[in-house]
Amino acid sequence: MSTKQFDAEQLSDLVKDNTFGLKEIPPEQSLIEYPTDFPIKVMAQAHPELIDVLTELVLEHDPEFKKETIEVRPSSKGNYTGLTFIVRATSREQLDTIYRTLHGHELVKVVL
Repeated sequence: MSTKQFDAEQLSDLVKDNTFGLKEIPPEQSLIEYPTDFPIKVMAQAHPELIDVLTELVLEHDPEFKKETIEVRPSSKGNYTGLTFIVRATSREQLDTIYRTLHGHELVKVVL
């Protein structure tokens, strides 16, 4: 199995444009049927305003999102918080935008 190698400049470019080397999937090849409820998992640095801030970001792209549906899991030492947002996904573009928006926040470490 071969692994693609990137130099530091290539990695920087991938992170800047938020593609991370992923290729666009044509809508006809998507395994997701829209609209659908879709879970987005976030791992972020713990902060008192984390939930409110990330909720506002999600609401920009899913105006019907309900804050009370967020699942919250603090880390054992309390340094990080795991969150699950169930969004109403209407398109691949919308999901990609939500992922990029969340990933771009300074407290967010991982978005799955």
